[in-house]
This record gives sequence, C-alpha cells and structure tokens, in this order.
Amino acid sequence: MQLPEPVDRADGALADPTEIARRCAEVMYADDLASRHLGIRITDVTPGRAVATMVVTEEMTNGHGICHGGYVFLLADTAFAFACNTYDRVTVTAAADVVFLAPTRLGDELAAEGLERQRFGRSGIYDVTVRRADGSVVAEFRGNSRAIGGSLLFADTGSGEGTRS
Repeated sequence: MQLPEPVDRADGALADPTEIARRCAEVMYADDLASRHLGIRITDVTPGRAVATMVVTEEMTNGHGICHGGYVFLLADTAFAFACNTYDRVTVTAAADVVFLAPTRLGDELAAEGLERQRFGRSGIYDVTVRRADGSVVAEFRGNSRAIGGSLLFADTGSGEGTRS
C-alpha cells in the first residue's frame, strides 16, 4: 500500500491523518509483545480503523477442539486498540464485550476489522467484526475507549514540541 508523504507543519507536527495513524501503529506494534508473540499482524490502518489478522494455531485450541474464545477476543481487542490509537493520543480500553457467532478451528485465518463509531471528549465507541478468510463472521465486539493523555509519537518536553523516547 502506497501512503501519501506526510506534510509537516511549522511546529513539527504531522498534518496528514493517514500518516499519523500509520506511524502510531508502527510504534504500538513495536512495543506489543503479546500480539507479535501470537503472530497477530496489523495489515491496514487509517484514522479510526485498523485490521488485525491471526492464524489459529494448535496452542490456541481448547478441550472442545476449537479456538479458545479468549484468543478471538484478544484479536478483536487488538484491532480495537490499533483503531482507537490512530490519533496520537494514548488510548486504552474502558469496557468491551463480545458475541461469539461461530467457532473457529485450527488453521483458520482470522481478520478483525475495527471501526470507530463515535468519539466524544476523551471517550470513543468502536465496533470490531472478526471474520474467517471466506468472509463468514465469527464474532462481533464492541469496545469503549478512553484517552489517558500523552503521545505515541512524541515525548512531551513541556514546550509543545517533542521527540519519541
């Protein structure tokens, strides 16, 4: 995917929202040991939207021979986290729930697409749909976000300018 070149403002901040979202995802993913350990990849990110993918491995299956729901939740939560952190404001989960619609099995390729529904003040509402590679929906997730302050891209130096630490 070819992204537009960022347009830097005179104050050093990035002006292109897509570039900000992409850079935020890069910074988050570099520090996200859980997602990387499980083979979760972030395949697309734009402001208020992210797609996370994962293949169900043997270690993810439960006593019923299907993927443990916690892993499906984790994939959806990852897409949610990357979607709500596309504005360079450190944002966390305030609440989340999931509805499992179909089981997933060993070898299933899953994709979770997180979409912003509403942002207001420091809060947001995001929906995530988890699908198999064939497009069938296996789970629906809703997350409520809360911005807790700080930047993913710049360390606050007190002057309004900063650098990533």
